[in-house]
Amino acid sequence: MNRSSASILVVDDEFSIRDSLYNWFRKDGYIVRAVANAADALAAMKEAPADVAIIDIKMPGMDGIQLQSLLHESNPRTAVIMITAFATVESAVKSLKQGAFDYVTKPIDPDELSHLVRRAVDQMRLEAENLQLRETIDGLVAVDAIVGESPAIRRVMELVQRVAPTDVTVLIQGESGTGKELIARAIHANSRRRYMPIVPVNCGAVPENLLESELFGHEKGAFTGADRKRRGKIEMAQGGTLFLDEVGAISPKMQVELLRALESREFHRVGGMESVHVDFRVICATNEDLQQAVAEGRFREDFYYRINVFTIEAPPLRARATDIPLLARHFLQRFAQQMDKRITEISPEAMKLLVEYDWPGNVRELSNAIERAMVVGRPPAIRAEDFPMRAARESSLPANGSAALESVERHHIAEVLRRSEWNVTQAARILGIDRVTVYNKIKKFGLRQ
Repeated sequence: MNRSSASILVVDDEFSIRDSLYNWFRKDGYIVRAVANAADALAAMKEAPADVAIIDIKMPGMDGIQLQSLLHESNPRTAVIMITAFATVESAVKSLKQGAFDYVTKPIDPDELSHLVRRAVDQMRLEAENLQLRETIDGLVAVDAIVGESPAIRRVMELVQRVAPTDVTVLIQGESGTGKELIARAIHANSRRRYMPIVPVNCGAVPENLLESELFGHEKGAFTGADRKRRGKIEMAQGGTLFLDEVGAISPKMQVELLRALESREFHRVGGMESVHVDFRVICATNEDLQQAVAEGRFREDFYYRINVFTIEAPPLRARATDIPLLARHFLQRFAQQMDKRITEISPEAMKLLVEYDWPGNVRELSNAIERAMVVGRPPAIRAEDFPMRAARESSLPANGSAALESVERHHIAEVLRRSEWNVTQAARILGIDRVTVYNKIKKFGLRQ
């Protein structure tokens, strides 16, 4: 908002003051209206609300204090500046308590009043920008809303709504590719911390010797290569949420350090002596059975109970098969827009294939499959032959035409491994699952190179 677009309403029963203020602010580039009493002021505000109202406290009929109160109720975003010839503490305090921006005394100093108006306009501009930013953020977090209507996913969203307003630590458990990070972001987006950052840390992807610096930061000279002070992810999460993904990969030694930080909300940077205090919430995710890891001595019991205050189970896609059509169309629209392709449908045969497939890689694999089909497919619709599972299913069908879903899955994984020359990392990326799951499938199906 600038002066040329900001509007001012002057309310004063003295013509000389009213006329002087009108001309002063017109010369400054503001849109100005001037009225003699409260009734005319209310009518003018009803016709076109002003950004700033300059009101004389002492007027016949309804006085400025009463008018300010009515304006505050009907136009709370209008900044009110009071004018008084009676510079009493009582009238000034009363107007400020009712929400006045400030007040000036007669005789009016033009420079002082102009300064107050500029401050009021600047404050309104900042408030408008802040409101727009909040609306933008709300819109952005809504883009990645969890898709699904199945009982399993509705249960997840109920738990998200229940736990989001609190500050308790949440542990999200589920297979790889089930959308654990999306659930974490939904919790953050519905919390009081949503306007502050959510800082993700993939604990399984950071080498153990670097994880301490990644989380806690370090001071200059703390170790070879530390040529400057660096803030860690915990410090970056100030006021927001720290999301620890693959928390089961954290070593017992690091669990001790994290436990202390989670309980006290303070820590030392690597190589530092000064305590750093941070206000943050913690959400963790894992595809491991942490209870079993505790029993086997691979995970500390005290740390497990510290992060497992509230648990949400992310259901596998096979447990929410009714959501597959919704998810498939969701990914179709997303990739069609990204690739600028005029593919708007999924054929009935292709959708049947998607619904019947077991999806070992869960939602991530479904997303990858739709993306691949968009690349090879032709408008207007994705067809069954655009999916690799179609070839896998047809080559594994026995003579009687019926095939177990497990056989389809086995053949699909075997084919991906063959095409990737048994590069498990590459195969996991194609399937949309992690390497541990691929190894488990190889063992389960007895696959050999």
